[in-house]
Amino acid sequence: MKKIVSISLGSSTRNHKAEVELLGERFVIERIGTDGDLDLASRRFQELDGQVDVLCMGGTDLYFYLEEKRYPVKDAFRMVKGVSKTPIADGSKLKVSLEYATVKRLASDGIIKPGMKVLMISAVDRFGMAKALEEVGCEVIFGDFYFALGLPIPLRSTKSVKFLARILLPILCRLPFKLLYPVGKKQEENKPRYSHLFQWADLIAGDFNYISRYMPPDLKGKIVLTNTVTEKDILKLKERGVKTLVTTTPELSGRSFGTNVIEGILVSVLSKKAEEIEGEEALNCLEKLGFLPRIEHLN
Repeated sequence: MKKIVSISLGSSTRNHKAEVELLGERFVIERIGTDGDLDLASRRFQELDGQVDVLCMGGTDLYFYLEEKRYPVKDAFRMVKGVSKTPIADGSKLKVSLEYATVKRLASDGIIKPGMKVLMISAVDRFGMAKALEEVGCEVIFGDFYFALGLPIPLRSTKSVKFLARILLPILCRLPFKLLYPVGKKQEENKPRYSHLFQWADLIAGDFNYISRYMPPDLKGKIVLTNTVTEKDILKLKERGVKTLVTTTPELSGRSFGTNVIEGILVSVLSKKAEEIEGEEALNCLEKLGFLPRIEHLN
């Protein structure tokens, strides 16, 4: 039996454990939140090093990938310092190919349509999704400045995102991650911000912790394209009137895990390090595993 454990900076209230059979082999998959405590997360990584098959990193990424360039996140590397026996998966590389392919699939199925208005909460952490939304003809506002930095500056093209990322990410990636992203208890708080952007959009895309923290009470008729959701999260979206929920990762025992866990499964199945798994190989393996986007019509 393979054991995959995700150590997350997120809230411990979102912890989950699943046992699944994949390609004839049993997997135990567990998510352990550390409530934003980076030192505790680091200790958990060191304690489990050599004790499990794959360690996954949740709540942050080792790198932000923007096509040919990648930007290391200082706090993320601090979390896994000293881990040497167990392979690590953070999901950042897989996210690019998986989410790009997911948007293209949704467009071919008619769920995403040219001209659709999209609020993408943050593009720098999921540039594959951003690029695909642009390519299929959506009208997109990238909310990186709004939601990560609190500055009401809309970005309307991936070209603008890349230009500004090259200037700012080398600096921002050295800051404490909690200044840029909701971690720990903040993931359980809802503080609506920039509600007009949510109301403008037909589709709300991106990281669920950003969406959950800043979404307004009324999301009637909206489509949400995101990643990690629990049953409680789905209920919150349904109560707000969300029409359709799409997750880029499948449901495993009542929850869709993040790409860090899905990448961890690939590392185990393919017996390769995460950085050695290329996009096409990853997508082919996901197809063999039967991992498809989850689509739920809520209202």
